Amino acid sequence: MHEESRTAASRRRFAEEARSERPDLSLLCLLVSAEADPELDEDGIDAAQIDLDRLAGQLPYRPGGAREWAAALAELLGARCGFAGTPADYQRLESSLLHEVLQRRRGLPILLSVVWIEVARRAGAPVYGVALPGHFVVGFGAREEQVLTDPFAGGRLLTGADAELLVAGSSGGTVSSSMLTPADPLNIVLRILNNIRAWAAARPERSDVALWAVELSLLLPAHPARLRYERAQLLVQRGDFLAGAAELETYADVVTTVEPTTADRVRDQARAARAMLN
Repeated sequence: MHEESRTAASRRRFAEEARSERPDLSLLCLLVSAEADPELDEDGIDAAQIDLDRLAGQLPYRPGGAREWAAALAELLGARCGFAGTPADYQRLESSLLHEVLQRRRGLPILLSVVWIEVARRAGAPVYGVALPGHFVVGFGAREEQVLTDPFAGGRLLTGADAELLVAGSSGGTVSSSMLTPADPLNIVLRILNNIRAWAAARPERSDVALWAVELSLLLPAHPARLRYERAQLLVQRGDFLAGAAELETYADVVTTVEPTTADRVRDQARAARAMLN
């Protein structure tokens, strides 16, 4: 399949899955991976899903309550398989790509958490993501018996004090009960894409990565309107002045009723982008 048409097909699949009744988190993450790795085709996506199935098959059958499930995942994925993270992983794009994390067994907290969630879910565990500020973790069990684990630390069980330290260290804040609720799969995907955009923003030569991360974010049913402005800026930065100007004008139309001054400034930027063609 031609590269452009393959990308278009992959994005259609991403958009359809994101709007399905029960979005498949692992599939959405693998379709993000396909944007970064042109060699990741349908067979590669299937192979990654099979790998998750295989790992789930190695868990004990119904080991017990939330704490026993958390311990079983830590033993399998952390101790036996070596899934964990290091500070150096924050510098690698691969740390945000699920197929790479499955191969390297290294990644960002949120991608390692996706591995934990997807393996545990396949085995029937009461598992979900917990979006602590600055450090994603995994929860097991209902709120009254909730057990938190940190896949970045190999699945270490977290006490309340541990969670407080994680949040204080990453954001300077404190843990609230609202932070401990299950994270929606689409919010997890958006947070992964935000991480990729942040990685690319620190590397201006990788504006290609920033662009596809923004464009995938825009395919999610709910996303910040300002992403359209970010996409427009990236298009102009990459020399696509007409498309960038058109996107700037679209964004200006969206915000004109609530931020007329901003809308005027953005329309000036659109005119400036078109003038670059002269």
